[in-house]
Amino acid sequence: MVTAVSFFVALGFGLIIPAIPIFAKSFGVSNAAIGLVVSMFAITRLASGLISGKLVDRFGERLTLGSGLFMVAFFVFLSGLAQSYEQLLFLRAAGGLGSSMFSVASGSLILRVASDSQRARAQSVFNGGFLVGSIAGPAFGGALIAFSPRAPFFIYAVTLSIAGSIGLFYLHEARFGTKTENDDSQPATKMFEALKIRPFRYALIMTFLSTWVLFGVRSSILPLFVTEELNGTTTIVGFGFTLSALAQGLILIRAGRFSDNSGRRAALLIGFTMISIGLGFLIFATTTWMFLLSMIVLGFGGAFLSTTPASMVGDVIKGRGGKVIAIFQMAGDAGMIFGPIIIGWISDVYSYRAAFGFSAAIFAIALALVYQIPETRNVEGPQVNNLKPLDEDL
Repeated sequence: MVTAVSFFVALGFGLIIPAIPIFAKSFGVSNAAIGLVVSMFAITRLASGLISGKLVDRFGERLTLGSGLFMVAFFVFLSGLAQSYEQLLFLRAAGGLGSSMFSVASGSLILRVASDSQRARAQSVFNGGFLVGSIAGPAFGGALIAFSPRAPFFIYAVTLSIAGSIGLFYLHEARFGTKTENDDSQPATKMFEALKIRPFRYALIMTFLSTWVLFGVRSSILPLFVTEELNGTTTIVGFGFTLSALAQGLILIRAGRFSDNSGRRAALLIGFTMISIGLGFLIFATTTWMFLLSMIVLGFGGAFLSTTPASMVGDVIKGRGGKVIAIFQMAGDAGMIFGPIIIGWISDVYSYRAAFGFSAAIFAIALALVYQIPETRNVEGPQVNNLKPLDEDL
């Protein structure tokens, strides 16, 4: 059921990914201002992360998740009615609180119900729901934009409402066990205790960098780069995002299994290497075919980076503590905030290619940093014996 929720969220989100920068551009603003629209959503998520963690610990995952999705649906619908850049900016920011509630609740649930030897695969199954929705979303989103850049927002509001209904009425606590803080055998990891754990701090850095590119760059300047410099259509933009989702989906479960069996560090090395290569293709892209190729490579890299940092957190805190999950989410939100703003500013002052080059340089530094990360997954001994089916809980 959690995977069904993620599917409907991603289906609608895939519709508006290519629409947000183009809709914001219609108000005659700069690329940096467009980046701010993308970032404001994450700024609110970041500011409300600890609040969401407290809500999860107090009321449980089901109520927090469902309520958050309905809140996002309301503000997304209003965003489609925005008559000015300022209105769009405010409404995107307002939806961030609901998104934070959903993300913290779902992350807490996944890490709590998954066993140590299945953690990355559980994350992969959950992300698979996002990917299936993301495959269809961008393709239709690109076509919808040609009709109206407002249309994707209204459809997204509907898919969020469906996801919220599933969350409220089908994710019963009895299905997943008692809330974390009521489990005496697994006391909640305190926030400051987690921050003292070295691998946890590295996981925060890794998710910050991952969201910088996988969300920040792709959701802010990439659609504009394709339409303005490569003379592509919005349909091509949507097709590129669909190809990326397909590529990620093809190896997502394998990437999770690789992370569980071979270790988190090896998975991170593969993921960051692929992302760096994909950014390199964008730097030198002169045709839409090169854009599409880069999206495929970025999708492969995303399969590793969308699961491994979260699995590292689960390794060291054993899936306990809503506030700790909130801190991890906030690190990703920080990447969503600074990525679009900085990348948008670089593209305004220099060029789109310079922005891609800057991101590639950051990832090159990250590759060196990965070698310093302590391995958190014990890969010795059998990894696949006596494992409960993932779909029982997901």
